[in-house]
Amino acid sequence: MKFEVVDKDTMNELSRELSRAGVMNRKYESVDYDIDHYLVIRDKYSELLKKSGEIDIIGATLSNLRQLYDGLIEKVRDTMELSIEEFLGDGESERLILLTALIENKIAEERDGKIVLNKIVPLEDLTIELRFPLDEVEEWLEEIEKRFKTTMTTEVSIVKRYYVEVIEVDRELIDLALKIAEEYSTEESYLKAMFTGIARAMFADTVLQKAEKVQKKDKLIEALLEEEPIVLENEDEKIYVYFDEESLESFLKELQTLGYLKIKGNRIWV
Repeated sequence: MKFEVVDKDTMNELSRELSRAGVMNRKYESVDYDIDHYLVIRDKYSELLKKSGEIDIIGATLSNLRQLYDGLIEKVRDTMELSIEEFLGDGESERLILLTALIENKIAEERDGKIVLNKIVPLEDLTIELRFPLDEVEEWLEEIEKRFKTTMTTEVSIVKRYYVEVIEVDRELIDLALKIAEEYSTEESYLKAMFTGIARAMFADTVLQKAEKVQKKDKLIEALLEEEPIVLENEDEKIYVYFDEESLESFLKELQTLGYLKIKGNRIWV
């Protein structure tokens, strides 16, 4: 089971803490790619509003834009300028949409850390670009493409990721590792590691118990495959473990490396 952490220092710290507690682990880094797909709609606000109809996600965004624009115009009506920090406020995505639209429509410009308006125009006259993550508009996609001219945008981010992998199958050590790693790892990787660790420990117990009775490797693999998926239960959880012959072979080699069993030819000793 592996834990993803936010940076190299955290990776090293978590690895040290696990090692101090007697939990075998290894750390590694990798370069990964985050890919995000967006549906882009561009038109005057008035046209977007007219065509949006019952498409909730567009209607809600346009409504938020209206409220924000009216509030911002009220603030700048006398001075015709506002600091960038105040303009962007708490970081709502609609504020950035408005700022981009004002600059692209040559209604405003950035000057000395301020947004300066040269005139005030109705929101309806602004050409607005809306971007939605593709998975968020999936249910309306066909209707959106009928009503609007759309384009697709894909963003690829190259990112460095940091991991600490726990090399244990003992349930007590896995539980200890989970307790230590909780404050270091990302939430998503922690949840995955939790279920992975529990499944590994319980599956190892099943394999080792079976190996005590079936001491030939080929017969052991055959017997385990006949029982696949193996259902692992305790008082408050039920886990189904699916595997094939190749993954089972690899797991047996891992158990041998960890010292839980010995394999020589077709013989197995626990």
